Amino acid sequence: MKKSLTSARWFFLSLCLAFASSVFSAGPVDFTLPDLEGKSHRLSDYRGQWVLVNYWATWCPPCREELPELEIFHSNSEGRAVVLGVNVEAIKHAELAAFVETQFLSYPVLVAGPRPSPQQRLGKLTGLPTSFLISPEGRLVAREVGPVTARAIRQFIESYEKSKGAG
Repeated sequence: MKKSLTSARWFFLSLCLAFASSVFSAGPVDFTLPDLEGKSHRLSDYRGQWVLVNYWATWCPPCREELPELEIFHSNSEGRAVVLGVNVEAIKHAELAAFVETQFLSYPVLVAGPRPSPQQRLGKLTGLPTSFLISPEGRLVAREVGPVTARAIRQFIESYEKSKGAG
């Protein structure tokens, strides 16, 4: 029941935001952050794909509950979409890497630290987890504070593409 409400809330909120997308994101957004291996990832490197940018922390129970859903979405997207997990806590690198390994996450986990101000170009973080959905054109089209599901993300993308006349 809880997951259904979360999915419905994400879907409803995202649809409302999608209709306001021209105001919500006037142009492409971008940021650069390192992953756990030190490789820099620019949001613009993923143009042409849907990108779910998920701000999270290991100490956050809703964040941990959401990780399997994000992995399912990422794994089943077949190059059409990607998840970028942005860790926003003061944690030792080795501890974060070990946590990510125990969760079997295949998507890039980026390290922002406890004060991710340059990355907040997507919007203010009022709670964790917070997810931002970026269109293939690089525009911010939705934001959700709280856990999301793979199904709700897919449904939003399908509805958004239909509303825009895309495939």
